[in-house]
Amino acid sequence: MPYGIYDMSTKDIVNFLLIYDAIDFSFWGNPKWTINVNGKNLDGGIALLHCIFNLFKDRNSEDVYQKLENISLEDFGNLLKGNVDIPLLKERYEIVKRIATIVNRKMNGNFYDYIKDKKCDKDLFKVILDNFTNFEDTRTYQGKTIYFYKLAQLLTSDILHVVENKEQVQVDYSNLLGCADYKIPQVMQGFGILEYDSELFSILESKSEIEENSPFEVEIRASMIIVINYIHEQIDKSIDRIDINNFIWGKGQDKTKDYRPYHLTRTISY
Repeated sequence: MPYGIYDMSTKDIVNFLLIYDAIDFSFWGNPKWTINVNGKNLDGGIALLHCIFNLFKDRNSEDVYQKLENISLEDFGNLLKGNVDIPLLKERYEIVKRIATIVNRKMNGNFYDYIKDKKCDKDLFKVILDNFTNFEDTRTYQGKTIYFYKLAQLLTSDILHVVENKEQVQVDYSNLLGCADYKIPQVMQGFGILEYDSELFSILESKSEIEENSPFEVEIRASMIIVINYIHEQIDKSIDRIDINNFIWGKGQDKTKDYRPYHLTRTISY
């Protein structure tokens, strides 16, 4: 993780991650939300990470949660101030306020203490979904409910990787399937391992918005999970599906690679 995040205690990193991952969604726009850090423009999740890290840096995370429970929309907007307003600013604000309230009143201001004995993804994942409704992420497709839970899986993975690396303990994230978003399908298409039919290809090339819960949106996200699972079946099983997910996502951060446009869906899910 950048910006010296690993210099913080495990407790403060985990409490930071709960806020960060909860609002790590939907950055696209024209112009795209961008911040400037030491003369360098940052956008997307990296820009958000910088903003939220600055809130936690050199502070006790319990104090940060007390502040977030009572923060105004104006102050929250200033925290994420960029060239334009970040998309879904009010939705992010309401999510952060709700999470802070739950952590303060139910968990004594410390999410880490509440979950520190959870070393298996299934157990941690359940705690997240049982307590924070913003991590719900389902779709309806041909009459069936499709379960994605992108951000809940991301938070579960991030916490367990931090605990594994910081505390040198064994954890289990083998049950995580992958984080269905817009960047990973884009990279998969760029590497020729995911193809779109002519109608969907034209929609993406024209940068037309695809509605949340539409068949195309569900099919793109589901296909990404299927591809990750297929790769997992072909390789050494010591490599978990979430690690395949993270490797592909990392390839998408290569600014020298010219990928085709990703699908545009305005959503708090990813």
